[in-house]
Amino acid sequence: MIKHIIYLSVLIISLQSIAIAQQKETYTPKIEPCECQFKADSLKSHCAYLIVPENRSKPNGKTIKLPFIYVESNNPNKLKDPVLYTAGGPGASSLRGVNFIHYRQFMKNRDYIAFEQRGTTYAQPCLSCDGISEAIKNAYRKNLPLDSTIIQEAKNCRKKLIADGNDLSAYNTTENAADIEDLRRALHIDSINLIGISYSGGLMMTVMRNYPKHIRSAILDSALPGFINYEEDAMFSINDSFNKIFSNCERDSTSNPLYDNLKQRFRQYFTSIGNKEFTLKYLEKGKTDSINIIYRRSELIDLLMNKLTSNAELKNVPYVITQIIAGKQNVYMKSYFDDIFNAGADNTLGMRYSMYCSEQIHYANQQLIDKQNDIFPYLAGYRFNNVDHPLCNCWNVKPVEPVAKTPVYSNIPTLLATGDTDPYCPGFYNDVIHRYMPNSQRVLFTDKTHGPALNSREGDYLIADFLNHPYQNVKVDGKKIKTW
Repeated sequence: MIKHIIYLSVLIISLQSIAIAQQKETYTPKIEPCECQFKADSLKSHCAYLIVPENRSKPNGKTIKLPFIYVESNNPNKLKDPVLYTAGGPGASSLRGVNFIHYRQFMKNRDYIAFEQRGTTYAQPCLSCDGISEAIKNAYRKNLPLDSTIIQEAKNCRKKLIADGNDLSAYNTTENAADIEDLRRALHIDSINLIGISYSGGLMMTVMRNYPKHIRSAILDSALPGFINYEEDAMFSINDSFNKIFSNCERDSTSNPLYDNLKQRFRQYFTSIGNKEFTLKYLEKGKTDSINIIYRRSELIDLLMNKLTSNAELKNVPYVITQIIAGKQNVYMKSYFDDIFNAGADNTLGMRYSMYCSEQIHYANQQLIDKQNDIFPYLAGYRFNNVDHPLCNCWNVKPVEPVAKTPVYSNIPTLLATGDTDPYCPGFYNDVIHRYMPNSQRVLFTDKTHGPALNSREGDYLIADFLNHPYQNVKVDGKKIKTW
């Protein structure tokens, strides 16, 4: 392994003379220094692009630039196996967290690499569909059908991205995993630890399957495994999350009549409203005239989902449900639409569409997706994902190879974490992952939702402990965090 990066210019010179004999590809990944978008306080940060083919089946074709930030630990006796992190989504940027990385416990012993996935915010190209956000706003302004409005704008975005020379079928998890392996090789890292959250948990599992040799350990926080057909059981997970909220209410609020029979009342109310239309008088920021926004059950459920996926807001979900049932929902829906109308155009939906369409939607059974509406009438019609079959029919990317939809078998020590109220990536997913990874261990954060390990103080210490001793059982209190 190369000594921890001090001068990236030295690395460039060495890369010119290195042939990657272990790979079949006929290209050599390159490193190009760049300005840092973010830096860690009190720690040395080095920033560069990894330059690789957009499509590895065409190694002499177009190349893309993927930024990364290498942060050095201050420990003079640090270990030689850095931590590599990339974000979830798919579509989220991986770099911003570098601003706070000096707070992480594992930085006492190891260097850290934040790696931007292809097609995301700071990558070149970024597959941005800027018009989608405005199209959604316009649909609410004019009471237009939301789904068809988004599809039309997605068609426009696809046409533009292709005209700009982008191969949309090259933006998938298989290529993402190869990018991570190319970065490891380019930096001469002999042993590495992987951290992924949500979608990138599944990405890291693909790295473990395709390039296992140099992976020391992995931490998967609320992982979405690629071999799960998320769309076919999404409402089951959402229903379980609501049930956990109602169970907590019964446990903690027995003397408060406001929460009596909340589960039954929730189901009765949301079933009864069906396709009922609600109207909100709304004034956009910077405008002088109000508009009447029409919304339905799907937006109300989405409002609650925003709170169900926030560890800070989780405790407020029962009260908000009682207010919606009582018809006092305007204040909450104003905040909901504030988020929509104040959203900027900077997004990476093109990357998200390519990933989901080629890996999830292509393999998802529409009949099973629709059947969930019959089983959960109080959730029926909820748009639990902004990517679906109609959109993917117009996005038209090649499906990934079927191996991507098979379980990942691995002996690499892995920490599997999730929250017991996570409506996106429930503990059930970790059970399935664990079955095929005998050296994995599962931890469940009580009264927590999505991404609890990377977004809590307890999780931070837990990750550091695991990285120091990946083959030992992590120590938990059995209350806030449980193992099973």
